[in-house]
Amino acid sequence: MLQQTQVATVLPYYKEWLRRFPNFDTLARAAENDVLHAWQGLGYYVRARNLHAAAKIISTKYGGRCPSTTDDLRSLPGVGRYTAHAIVGFAFDQSVPLVEANTTRVLARLFNLQTPIDRTAGREALWNHARTLIPKRSPCLYNSALIDLGALICLPRPKCAICPVKTFCRAVNPETLPIKKARPQTKRLIENHALVVRKGRILLQRAERRWRGMWILPPLQVRSATERPVHISIFPFTHHRITLKIFGPSTRKISQPAQRWFDIDSLDSIPIPSPHRRALWQLFIAAPGAQPRRRQS
Repeated sequence: MLQQTQVATVLPYYKEWLRRFPNFDTLARAAENDVLHAWQGLGYYVRARNLHAAAKIISTKYGGRCPSTTDDLRSLPGVGRYTAHAIVGFAFDQSVPLVEANTTRVLARLFNLQTPIDRTAGREALWNHARTLIPKRSPCLYNSALIDLGALICLPRPKCAICPVKTFCRAVNPETLPIKKARPQTKRLIENHALVVRKGRILLQRAERRWRGMWILPPLQVRSATERPVHISIFPFTHHRITLKIFGPSTRKISQPAQRWFDIDSLDSIPIPSPHRRALWQLFIAAPGAQPRRRQS
């Protein structure tokens, strides 16, 4: 959950997740619909699908117990080098290096790394430097301290005057490190969807690609500039800035096999991505004259 998401946002989701799925076996037996519903609001839903798939493997191959080696962990869906090392280091207190956003700043400055860290050579240099520093005793405490050093002192604007390792730091201009490649230009996209409501029910479509397995408002081809949306909102997605436009009833045929009617009162129990859920909230609940209902994320 902490990949691409802040701790403050994660905490309530984490507690609710453990209540619903207290162990790997419970998660493995859960329906994908329930897993995605528990994850909605966190974004990057491939993480939830990978976690679900990993739980199934752990349940069948490892007897429901988390593997304790980096090789076994990296064989699981969605588990890369950082995640595997973090689990082994913190859960099993093994002497393994750890490279993440905070430790990256510390290591890049300590060794005055002049290679972009988002290229293969730079990433490998960071891991190699981290490997030379990891102690045999209490590696968990060491990695925690290194992360805290990056989070509290070795910031993008570093507090070098109070840094406990400034004597060893080789950085000449620490604020310029770490070096990264230029960010790709943000692309602006428009996505049009239809709002179709009949007798207290709403038409939704099972998404493919980005929100695969979740339910969204049916995609719509808008053919006339005179058509006016009933809802407009903007949300970021990786390197995109997407304008979501929702249009009211239309005579055009939009039926697709992946579509299904849902009771409007049941929307809280359906996995719907946050931009579409917020739009439905505004259209049905926050709109003037609408009957207030309890909102769930």
